[in-house]
Amino acid sequence: MAKQSFRTEYDSMGELQVPANAFYGAQTQRAVNNFPISGLPMPAAFIRALALVKYACATANHELGLLDSAIAATIQTSALEIADGQHLEHFPVDVFQTGSGTSTNMNMNEVIAHLASKNSGITVHPNDHVNMSQSSNDVIPTTIHVSACLELNHKLQPALQHLANTIEIRSVELQSVVKTGRTHLMDAMPITLGQELKAWKNQLDDGLARIQSSLPRLLALPQGGTAVGTGINAHPDFGKYVAHMLAEKTSLAFTPMQNNFVGLASQDSAVEMSGQLKTLAVSLMKIANDLRWMNSGPLAGLSEIELPALQPGSSIMPGKINPVIPEAVAMVCAQVIGNDTTISIAGQSGTFQLNVMLPVISYNLLQSTELLATASRQLADKAIDGFKVNKDNINASISKNPILVTALNPVIGYEKGAAIAKKAYAEKRPVLEVAMEMTDLDEAELKKLLDPGKLTTGGI
Repeated sequence: MAKQSFRTEYDSMGELQVPANAFYGAQTQRAVNNFPISGLPMPAAFIRALALVKYACATANHELGLLDSAIAATIQTSALEIADGQHLEHFPVDVFQTGSGTSTNMNMNEVIAHLASKNSGITVHPNDHVNMSQSSNDVIPTTIHVSACLELNHKLQPALQHLANTIEIRSVELQSVVKTGRTHLMDAMPITLGQELKAWKNQLDDGLARIQSSLPRLLALPQGGTAVGTGINAHPDFGKYVAHMLAEKTSLAFTPMQNNFVGLASQDSAVEMSGQLKTLAVSLMKIANDLRWMNSGPLAGLSEIELPALQPGSSIMPGKINPVIPEAVAMVCAQVIGNDTTISIAGQSGTFQLNVMLPVISYNLLQSTELLATASRQLADKAIDGFKVNKDNINASISKNPILVTALNPVIGYEKGAAIAKKAYAEKRPVLEVAMEMTDLDEAELKKLLDPGKLTTGGI
């Protein structure tokens, strides 16, 4: 095995050995040495968004007359390479690092400075040039917002819309399939399978609306607050320029935050969005579990539907098929709910002028967004789109459902209805047969009153 070669780099604390092929410098290497904690680097979505922020900062500094045009141009080019997904292997800093994310900010500054210097032949300094008019304390909170907005807009919202549309199509297709409703996991009045799916669809619509209602606060950026929110060492219009550049580059409506002190000291907007993602996870967990119950069987369960057979379900029981997609989605939901707890705790760590759990907030918020997006598409394409309806099982169940007698309450009263229901259940007979024996109503009238399809529309 070849021995790794190193080069000597320097920072304000002295010299340090850095891998010879690394694009980063001493400050990044110190972070790598100090935080060998999880092996989890900052998410690619965060790194790419951070590069976009550096691009916007260089552009703003140039337009404000603070940065030489040649240096600005090479920083812009290098930053956009990273934003496009190149060089991600040069961002090794662990999520569990300094709470301001300074190590990741300097990692980016060093990589961009290296690339910019190499590409242009000009000496580009990571602090003086790439980090001009900035502090980690405003760059990292800004990047949390930018990365989350990009992922929410480009991944999660389209995935949720796809899932909602898939459910809508199936709900229309299955609108006439009448089945037994259930409350407390016990037989209740009939509903249609279409009504059941339409409720899922509306849950997702509400989830999307909640996310969209929270987005404006994530679109507000604290860039320009620098170290503590006062804007020291930055042009008064710097934050406005950066927000404008990011809006232009991403086609998202980024704006300067009204009060930069808030953006540095708190992460309330991230906490709020995480709460919306948690609510969505709760909705998806409900849908996934409904699918599992409806698919249960095939003989000893409900067996109302048959989910697509995707893989063998047991290493010991031949022929067993499990509801693997709903199970995977349910685990995603559990993870997202846990992530929200982490973000809530981290959001409380804004002490005086700075929150000091920024990296873990970003990691969990982006993971929740990514997981919900991919899980939603899998649920749509590999579970809901292709499930089959076992109409024979559904019809057999509803014909013997003693709760149908509820429809006779206005005619014969609750007590008589209860007696009919008990006898029908005890004798395993259809309610219609027992009601014909125990009431004066003729068969035609009873069939009309007990028609399961008509009972799904409510009323008397």
